[in-house]
Amino acid sequence: MAAAVAAAPGALGALHAGGARLVAACSARLCPGLRLPSSLAGRRVGPAIWAQGWVPAAGGPAPKRGYSSEMKNEDELRVRHLEEENRGIVVLGINRAYGKNALSKNLIKMLSKAVDALKSDKKVRTIIIRSEVPGIFCAGADLKERAKMSSSEVGPFVSKIRAVINDIANLPVPTIAAIDGLALGGGLELALACDIRVAASSAKMGLVETKLAIIPGGGGTQRLPRAIGMSLAKELIFSARVLDGQEAKAVGLISHVLEQNQEGDAAYRKALDLAREFLPQGPVAMRVAKLAINQGMEVDLVTGLAIEEACYAQTIPTKDRLEGLLAFKEKRPPRYKGE
Repeated sequence: MAAAVAAAPGALGALHAGGARLVAACSARLCPGLRLPSSLAGRRVGPAIWAQGWVPAAGGPAPKRGYSSEMKNEDELRVRHLEEENRGIVVLGINRAYGKNALSKNLIKMLSKAVDALKSDKKVRTIIIRSEVPGIFCAGADLKERAKMSSSEVGPFVSKIRAVINDIANLPVPTIAAIDGLALGGGLELALACDIRVAASSAKMGLVETKLAIIPGGGGTQRLPRAIGMSLAKELIFSARVLDGQEAKAVGLISHVLEQNQEGDAAYRKALDLAREFLPQGPVAMRVAKLAINQGMEVDLVTGLAIEEACYAQTIPTKDRLEGLLAFKEKRPPRYKGE
């Protein structure tokens, strides 16, 4: 198949110079022993975003019953590896009640550390980002902290926020944002970096930076138009309008909207349901499917089809593919190992 990819005149042979610059991003290692065909390796891309974080590390933390991460009293981010029937799901719980989960220096540092660990953990299958503070997802930047910064400090810190949000967007496994409360500014940008967004009908979402005489700096000016279209994104950013869950669903900002429950975690429960749907699928297939979709959305159709072909080729030599065929023949659930 790799040779076919290299030779296919309708695929890679038809790539023009402008489109080909993104194909090289597919040359990142997707899992141990798997690389894209040599015909795709070495091509240059702009920022090779997808070339980072695709090397699953062997091993990982030993499974434990219930939540496997240790909690500290001052933790502003709680990383929970779910177990039993939810094994493979990791929950990042933002926990800054006193600061409305605003993006502080410490929280950004903790997010960066958590993402670095997760992107190389082969056991991780789906990541959910949620709040552990009732009524708040993330209120955006910590403006009290920001007010104490000099002008020379603001730019680098915003760049750090943008980099961490980009790292979340580039995680190789599905990501789900569970919005059970307020998600403004950087909070909505954090959610936009996830593959799927679900929200309670009572949630409030908006990029409100223009009210402060600034613009979204964590990717909002780029990801919101890609999510809901350019014209509507401009309207929302220019007006700093805040949408509730139903309005967000109507414009395509979120995939699911739920009536809030008494526990205040309706969106999180829906996110868990979705994550459970993802768990039975082949891990390598899930990773390369995400790669193919994300890269393909940034190029023309011919280039996108070549990216799909190259990604498909990575599933052919895997043990999981053979296991899937055998399980189908034997009429039993497959037992995938991500190999």
